[in-house]
Amino acid sequence: MTDQIGRVLIIAGSDSGGGAGIQADIKTITALGGYAATAITAITVQNTLGVSAVHTLPPELVEAQARAVLDDIGADAFKIGMLGDTGIVETVARILAGAQAIPAVVDPVMVAKDGARLLEAGAGAAVRDLLVPRATLLTPNAPEAAALTDLEIETTDDLRRAGEALLSLGAAAVLMKGGHIAGPTVIDVLMTPTGETTFEGPRIDTRHTHGTGCTLSSACAAGLAQGLTLERAVARAWAYTAEAMRRAPGFGAGHGPLDHAWPVRER
Repeated sequence: MTDQIGRVLIIAGSDSGGGAGIQADIKTITALGGYAATAITAITVQNTLGVSAVHTLPPELVEAQARAVLDDIGADAFKIGMLGDTGIVETVARILAGAQAIPAVVDPVMVAKDGARLLEAGAGAAVRDLLVPRATLLTPNAPEAAALTDLEIETTDDLRRAGEALLSLGAAAVLMKGGHIAGPTVIDVLMTPTGETTFEGPRIDTRHTHGTGCTLSSACAAGLAQGLTLERAVARAWAYTAEAMRRAPGFGAGHGPLDHAWPVRER
C-alpha cells in the first residue's frame, strides 16, 4: 500500500452484476486505497451468465461527467474502459488531449465474456488511431490485441509481436495479457520502448473470472495515481488481481465475480 490516496477518473460502462465495468473499477481502486470518480459511458444489463442489453449514453453526457470531475475534484490518473461507439471514443480522445500530464490506462474493451459486443463494429479503428497513441499504459488481452493489430496471436511470442506493433502506434507502454493463450502458466508481458518485464503464475482453475481485465487495469491506474512507478504499479495490480480470483466468492451460475475487497479484510 501507499500513503498517497490518488484520484482516478474512470470512463467506462456500468455492469449491473457488479463484477466488471465501473463497479469493478470502483471496488478495485477503493480497496487499494485510491479515490474513484466516474464518467459512465453505457448502461449494460448483465449478470454472470452474460449481457442481455446495452444502452450507450450520448457523447456529450459522457464529456459533461468527465469535465465536472476534472474541473472540481481533479484526477491523478485516468482509467478508460468500455466506450461503446465511435462518438464516445472521439470524445474521450479529446478529453485526454486536454489533460496530457495525467497518465491514462486504456483497456480496449471490445467483447464481453459471453461474446456480446461492447464496442460497435468499426469503432476499433478509432480506438487504434485516437486512443492507443494517448495511452500511458494499454492493457489488451490477446483477442483485443489481434483486433487492433490484425495479427494472429496464439503464443506468447505472438503476444510480444503484437505488443511491438502497438508500441509503434504510439502507446507509451503495453501490458500484453496472456490469459487467452493455452497452457498451465499465464504469462503477461509489460513492454516499453526500452525493455520488457514478464509476470507469470500458474493458471487458476476457476470459472470466476468475470471482470479480471477491468480489475487489473483499474489496479494499474490506482498505482500510477498514487505515484508508483509503472513496473511497481503493474506488479501490485497483478498480485492483487490473482488473489482476488483465488478468493472469488462463488456468486452466480456463470462467470462469477472476483473478491475485490480482500485487502480490506486483510487490514
